[in-house]
Amino acid sequence: MRRVVLMAGIPTSVVAAGGLVGGYGVARWTKKRPLGGVALAAAGTVAARQWAGKAGAGKAAALTGLYVAAFAGSHPLAKKIGAWPSVFAVAGGVALASWVVESRA
Repeated sequence: MRRVVLMAGIPTSVVAAGGLVGGYGVARWTKKRPLGGVALAAAGTVAARQWAGKAGAGKAAALTGLYVAAFAGSHPLAKKIGAWPSVFAVAGGVALASWVVESRA
């Protein structure tokens, strides 16, 4: 619970984008994909809790689905534009969606 409180000052859009970028970075630099998955899941969990608190359960579920879809979609996109550009593109999309939803909540 304390970690969630500490993350409360960080915008959820940054947490979500950071989870996508950080998850990929951890997986790439450690050469251990499961560690990247842990980073991705941890940030996704924090983001989902913040979305639920700020925008409600329904919007949190939709944004969490987008987060997972962005992760999955970055893989085929990487074949077209490269790994890092793909990760940054999907992270930016999730960050923008998060910001839009939260600013209207």
